[in-house]
Amino acid sequence: MNAAIAACAASGLEVDWHGINWAECYRQVRRLQARIVKAVQEGRWGKVKALQWLLTHSFSGKAIAVKRVTENSGKNTPGVDKQTWPTPGAKSQAILSLKRHGYKSQPLKRVNIPKSNGKMRPLGIPTMKDRAMQKLHLLALEPVSETTADGNSYGFRPERSTADAREHCYIALGRRCAPQWILEGDIKSCFDKISHQWILDHIPVDKVVLQKWLKAGYVYERKLFPTEAGTPQGGIISPTLANMVLDGLESKLEATFGRKDTAKGSANQINLVRYADDFIITSRTKEMLENEVKPLVVEFLKERGLTLSEEKTKITHIKGGFDFLGWNIRKYGGKLLTKPSTKNVQAFLDDIRDTVKANKQAKQENLIGLLNPKIRGWANYHKGAVAKDTFSKVDHEIWLMLWQWAKRRHPLKGSQWIKAKYFQTIGKREWVFSANVKTREGETRMVSLVKAGDTKIVRHVKIKSEANPFDPEQESYFEKRLGVKMNGSVTGKVKWLKLWWRQDKECPNCHEKITEETGWNIHHINPKSEGGGDNISNLVMLHPNCHRQIHARS
Repeated sequence: MNAAIAACAASGLEVDWHGINWAECYRQVRRLQARIVKAVQEGRWGKVKALQWLLTHSFSGKAIAVKRVTENSGKNTPGVDKQTWPTPGAKSQAILSLKRHGYKSQPLKRVNIPKSNGKMRPLGIPTMKDRAMQKLHLLALEPVSETTADGNSYGFRPERSTADAREHCYIALGRRCAPQWILEGDIKSCFDKISHQWILDHIPVDKVVLQKWLKAGYVYERKLFPTEAGTPQGGIISPTLANMVLDGLESKLEATFGRKDTAKGSANQINLVRYADDFIITSRTKEMLENEVKPLVVEFLKERGLTLSEEKTKITHIKGGFDFLGWNIRKYGGKLLTKPSTKNVQAFLDDIRDTVKANKQAKQENLIGLLNPKIRGWANYHKGAVAKDTFSKVDHEIWLMLWQWAKRRHPLKGSQWIKAKYFQTIGKREWVFSANVKTREGETRMVSLVKAGDTKIVRHVKIKSEANPFDPEQESYFEKRLGVKMNGSVTGKVKWLKLWWRQDKECPNCHEKITEETGWNIHHINPKSEGGGDNISNLVMLHPNCHRQIHARS
């Protein structure tokens, strides 16, 4: 135990971790978050501060913060104090230790991870207590950031993804009369250079606690270094802080050059699409981007202690195309196509090649188990783009790697023997890399390598720019998106089928049958604004009109 936890234990206070009513905790936190959203919308910043204080001092908020940091992938990675919270007792005492009075942030443990350009990216690892405190205050800050955020910012925000950013690029650039020139922007060392003073002056979060995080410093090779600027990469709250620092660029562009929807016939057509610190800005003319838009962006960033990266910031024409978030966006004969970028495809194939080479002596079924998640994940990332041809080429490259892998294992055997051992015919498809595996029950089942080409191309529906997952008024909109999202996945379809059978195939509101013709919507029994989750026990299928009726009544 660290000093804070030991002090709580000595105080005689106790919490039964397994006895916590989590549904009630989530309900309390979601109610406070919904009230914060309403206060922000009304411009009542004094009330926002009061509600944030209530949330960060509540047992429910502290319990959820500890739960989140002890369930994520970094739960076993300690900070400089070498402490983790693996047991229910440690988690219970951790809840009691989350107090503002006497809190002191510890330095971060600095590690370096390689970047794609060969350079190293510094990553700071906070202690468990600092992570929990950051998560606690993030619960109170996120409703504010989501309400005030730029509509076309998509990085590190709930319910938003790179696919939304890609679709907005299509909306901005796909029409015949769309702008032709693009400013590809990249902020130099964004997380490391943000002005601490700007954050303290403009971010609505507890200033005392925030300053302790910003000035905590970091430990590298047993030496303590101060932090004079930036937010630590690795901190739970850092992405939201960085987003709030960059929010306002879209409104500034609109104030200077006019709104996008009212300037369709103008010569400018300024559109901003941002994902974290990567962004593009469109215009009809190159001169507009060079002489007016870029200086405005430079001035906006300078106020926040940031600068554009000269190496990565450039102006390109849509006919030449540009890379953004792993895709190449380009017009071919006036038609806009979004394809997986050459760099992204090569990085994926290099990863597959390294995996195959590192498992030269592995069992075939083990190699399949390593490769399938990589192939499936990469293909799902690109399934909303024009990727069918790329999928076929990738499948062929992977086949060549596996054929070489199989031949190396049996240098004295002929091709027919190797094919019969490692490749099978399934249905009408030959050369399927597969193996027969015995289960614990003694049965034999076949495992085979998935193909990227089997992934169905599905167009992604972009989220509304003004959508806010913390606003109870938009509950039905996010329920509809959840249904669409789950219908596009195999596991989602199985989930809906179970739900449909559980309801005896009928709508519980009108007791009429739910069919393909009637359609359906997904409804949360306990609303997400009151702590309800997406688990099947909290979901029900309704006719679309019945769904609207229930929300109108509530």
